[in-house]
Amino acid sequence: MSVQRREGSPARSRPTWLLWLVLAALWLGSLPVRPLLDPDEGRYAEIPREMWVSGDWITPRLDGLKYFEKPPLQYWGTAALYEVFGLSEWTARLWTVGLAFLCLPAVFAWARQLYGREAGLAALAALAVTPYFALVGHLNLLDPGFTFWLSAAVLALTRGLCEPEGSSGEQRWVLAAWLTAGLAVLSKGVVVPVLAGSTLAVYMLLERDWRLLRRLHCIAGGLLFLVVSAPWFILVTLRNPEFPGFFFVHEHFARFLTNVAQRVEPWWYFLPLMAVAALPWWPALGTRSPNLDRNRDSLFKPLKLLVLFSIVTLVFFSFSGSKLAPYVLPTMPVLAAVVGVRVARRPSLLRRVLQSTSGLLLLAALGVLVYGLERNGRVPTSVGIWIGVAAIAAIAAVLATPRTSSLERVAWVAAASAVVGWQALLIAYTAVPPVRSSAAIVAASKPFVRPGTLLFSVGQYRPTLSPYLERTVQPVSFTGELEFGFAQEPARQMSEESFLESWRGSRDAIAFVDSRVLEQWRRRGLAGRIIAADAYTVVVSRL
Repeated sequence: MSVQRREGSPARSRPTWLLWLVLAALWLGSLPVRPLLDPDEGRYAEIPREMWVSGDWITPRLDGLKYFEKPPLQYWGTAALYEVFGLSEWTARLWTVGLAFLCLPAVFAWARQLYGREAGLAALAALAVTPYFALVGHLNLLDPGFTFWLSAAVLALTRGLCEPEGSSGEQRWVLAAWLTAGLAVLSKGVVVPVLAGSTLAVYMLLERDWRLLRRLHCIAGGLLFLVVSAPWFILVTLRNPEFPGFFFVHEHFARFLTNVAQRVEPWWYFLPLMAVAALPWWPALGTRSPNLDRNRDSLFKPLKLLVLFSIVTLVFFSFSGSKLAPYVLPTMPVLAAVVGVRVARRPSLLRRVLQSTSGLLLLAALGVLVYGLERNGRVPTSVGIWIGVAAIAAIAAVLATPRTSSLERVAWVAAASAVVGWQALLIAYTAVPPVRSSAAIVAASKPFVRPGTLLFSVGQYRPTLSPYLERTVQPVSFTGELEFGFAQEPARQMSEESFLESWRGSRDAIAFVDSRVLEQWRRRGLAGRIIAADAYTVVVSRL
């Protein structure tokens, strides 16, 4: 059966590339503005740096120690960017934030192709205005990149299943789904086949459509999936026999089934998060709408599968023994596509989505202002400026879209204003003292750091130290996330006595000391002068 598509007018059949370039510039504009934050942004900047410097692209290392918690695709991408553009805050973030941006044209293209240009524009706006996606998508985490590859797999699969059965279009899109699923595995791990397989199983059970199995091209697709995802797992295991036990058993099964990761939250942890993420959409979700899938020529129901994927993802992570807020980020692009199709049927709803986004931005701006006042009694000028930028973006969006505005105008204004507004608030929030980044103290310490200077981190481990120093540091009196690496290379772990002996015998050393234990170390013989300090760390120089 042919797929019913709703194409826009010929004059509007192509995207407005200038607007896409402007939106991309706005999305990427904050990459060099914010300092890298502890711990995650520092960690995912440092592992690629060590990969880049060492030339070992198989065994990930953090501070020189083996680090097998996640697969390497993001490390490879970021290390390649370092090779081309050098080490900086914007190159450290470009892979993950850039892939998050690509979710916007992905949902636009999917909805436009299957449901018309208006649906594509509405889906673009629905994703861009989502605070959860906009904020997490600008952090140097693994989740935004994983979200892009997994969403691309789900969207490609549904796109292929909308093609006539057995057609070249079906095969092309379904194989693209297998390919991007393999890249998703290399981004986050083996959870991908669990989520995708469960979603398909639930869909086929509900629809009683078992013919779908033969449309998945499992032999060709499975081979493609393995060609993409398996080689690194084989190579890293050959070089590091301890890898499978830690990665598959500890980082997947034990983390899901037990509290080993110490990230215990109630089963309903993600529900309020999802509700907040969908706040701008409530004007659209709160209205009655026909079953859009039933208006198609194809028997396959793509919107239903997208909704089921979101439900399966939410349920899966809700039952996990380890919960972190970004885990359900992959639900956002696919749900935005569903919302976009729904909103396109009633264009006035999109303006209500824009208005609710503007109101939410103003409320959040007030919240950041109050947070800064409560924490410090004052708000630094730079923070106030960014709060003002967010408020202006929110107000200007409403003024720029009168009631007679076209859906296209409302969509682009909503997307642009939300991107600017949420980024401005993220910058403001992360700049409220005390800032969880070592950028300032490293800048103050660098004049004292020479090629032969010994560098120690005492009583704490701040991952942003190493990328800013462009050197590894020696942890003292700390294991934490480095515990596995120390267990594999125990000679790298320095005792407190060895540290003090090395400190006393050196004329050129710097220690980054947890401010809570500085006086204890002073009494034990940590002599030297303080050259920098922030709320978390005091920097002591032996000179």
